[in-house]
Amino acid sequence: MSSRIYRVMHRTSYTYDDDVSSSYGRCHLTPRDLPGQRVRSTSVHIEPEPDDRSTGIDVYGNNDSYFHVRTPHRELTVTARSVVEVDPIDQGVLLGSAARAPWESARPAVVGTGDAALAAEFVLDLDPPEITPAVRAYADEVFTPGRPLIEAVTDLTTRIFGDFTYRSGSTAISTRVDAVMDRREGVCQDFARVAIACLRSVGLAARYESGYLATDPPPGKEKIFGADASHAWAAVWMPDGRWLAFDPTNDKLVDERHVTLAWGRDYDDVPPLRGVIYTDSKKSHIDVSVDVSPVDAPGEA
Repeated sequence: MSSRIYRVMHRTSYTYDDDVSSSYGRCHLTPRDLPGQRVRSTSVHIEPEPDDRSTGIDVYGNNDSYFHVRTPHRELTVTARSVVEVDPIDQGVLLGSAARAPWESARPAVVGTGDAALAAEFVLDLDPPEITPAVRAYADEVFTPGRPLIEAVTDLTTRIFGDFTYRSGSTAISTRVDAVMDRREGVCQDFARVAIACLRSVGLAARYESGYLATDPPPGKEKIFGADASHAWAAVWMPDGRWLAFDPTNDKLVDERHVTLAWGRDYDDVPPLRGVIYTDSKKSHIDVSVDVSPVDAPGEA
């Protein structure tokens, strides 16, 4: 399997029924440069033109952008465009000793120094807590004593895929993991958070990763521009300092079809876009359009 190149477009439009006098925003819309991912070009366009904007790197190493629009407006549009090259899964990671060792050896507290000390933050539960008795019971069926880490993680991925139903609109950003566990339905971010809570319940470091998944249209159908969506998955820390990313929504390890934007302890660390506005508007509407298109020839990038 060879590397794949994608042209990514993520557009968010807010409309209001009265003037917005001031709008502050922060976005995570620039993909990361990683050992298996290279960003060939990237840009974030904001309309109206911001009076002030800056870019930086957050505490987790993600690219973030800040902006302030003071021009009165009733529509705000943020459009991010990138060209990204993604490599297939490194088989050396999957076959290496860190992945094949008993999962207990991947607890940062066992290693204790260096990368493990940095990973320890990702073992901590959230506030309010997400690790409930139901989460512990679910995790205990997977993480049996001495089981290889890669085997346990792929089993967890498959179990969530089989036990939970993907239903768009069934949850909100504020939906807790215990509610998802009870309803057994949700969307990609919910399944990622269930997996993360399970990993943390047994002392493993887990992070929330956001990005995109390249999707192919049904046979005989043309791809509809803008019909894709942002995506989320989870990753577990390994004692060699690397992270193993997996996608419970699709029952697979993260591979060359995934474009990574950002990561943190939870969704709240890396929302694509959030902000504050000043307005007398009583109504607003948000429209999000995402497109991930493969670039067939290197020259097209």
